[in-house]
Amino acid sequence: MNKKALITGISGQDGACLTQFLLSKGYIVFGTSRDAAVSRFDSLVRLGVADSVTMLSMAPNDFKSTLTAISKARPDEIYHLAGQTSVGLSFEQPSETLESITIGTLNILEAIRFLNIPTRFYHASSSECFGNTKGLSADEETRFNPVSPYAVAKSAAHWMVRNYRDAHNMFAANGIMFNHESDLRPLRFVTQKIVQGAYRIASGSKGKLILGDLSIARDWGWAPEYVDAMWRILQAETADDFVIATGETNTLQEFVSQIFAVFGLDWTEHVEHSSQFKRPNEISWSQGNPEKAKRVLGWRAEKKMSEVVKALCLAHAGRLGN
Repeated sequence: MNKKALITGISGQDGACLTQFLLSKGYIVFGTSRDAAVSRFDSLVRLGVADSVTMLSMAPNDFKSTLTAISKARPDEIYHLAGQTSVGLSFEQPSETLESITIGTLNILEAIRFLNIPTRFYHASSSECFGNTKGLSADEETRFNPVSPYAVAKSAAHWMVRNYRDAHNMFAANGIMFNHESDLRPLRFVTQKIVQGAYRIASGSKGKLILGDLSIARDWGWAPEYVDAMWRILQAETADDFVIATGETNTLQEFVSQIFAVFGLDWTEHVEHSSQFKRPNEISWSQGNPEKAKRVLGWRAEKKMSEVVKALCLAHAGRLGN
C-alpha cells in the first residue's frame, strides 16, 4: 500500500517542494492549514500538485485540532514544517514565534504518543540554533547559541524532539537545515528581494535596490534537494539528527554580485546600503558540515551558491515569460 504523509506548513516553499517530491514517490499526501477551506496554496498550484493533496484544518498550537487531524490522516510520516519562519519578524513578535514553534511541535509529539501510532516524525530544525559559528562549520555536536527569538524557539523544539525520542522511544528526528532557496520564496526573504530587484533593473527600472549588511555569510543550498534529505532522514534505520547544508559559505555581497552578473549588470551601480534592515542581533557567519548526512543517508548537495543563483534567476525569468 502507498505510504501516507502529513505535511504541516504545506503552503510554504519547503512544503510545496516536499509535496511534489513525495507524490513522485507514490505517497498519499495530506496537508494542514489553520482553515483549509479558505487558505490559498499558491505554491502548490504553481507546482501543479494542489489537486493531489488532501487538505485538513489544523492549528498546531491547539492540541484538539492537532489530535483530530493526525487521527484522520493516521500518517506513516509527519513532516513538521509549520510555524513562524522569519528571523527578523521574530524580534517584533517573540511571543507568537515561541508559541507557534515550541507548542506546535510539542502538540504533534503528544498527539503521536496519545494515539500510539508508529508514525515517523520529522522536525525542521534550523541552523539559526548555532548562532555565529565564527568561521567554523557546525555539525551535529556543535553547541547551540541562539541569538534571536526564532532561534530560541527552534532550539527548544529541537530538544523537545530529542526528549520524546529518548523518553518515549519514538522515531522523532531533527533536520538542522541551513539556508536553502527556490523561486517559491516570498519577497520578504532577502534572496528573492535581490533576484526580483535585479530583474526589474535589468528590465529598465531606474530604481535602486536597498539592502542591509552585505558582509554576512551564509551556507546557501537548493530547496528541492533539501526536501530529499528530509525524506531520507525518515527512511533511516534509526531516528537521529542531521545537519543539512552544502558545506560552502559565501557573503551576501558575493550572492548579490552573482545575481546581478547573471542579468548583465554591475551590482555596485544599482545597490545601496541602509541600516534600517539591520536586525537587533545578527549572525555574521553560518556554515554547516553535512558529512554525517553524506555518510549515513547518502545525501549531498549538488547545487552550491553559484548554481543556486543561476537556478533562481532562470526560474524567475522563466516564470515571467522571458
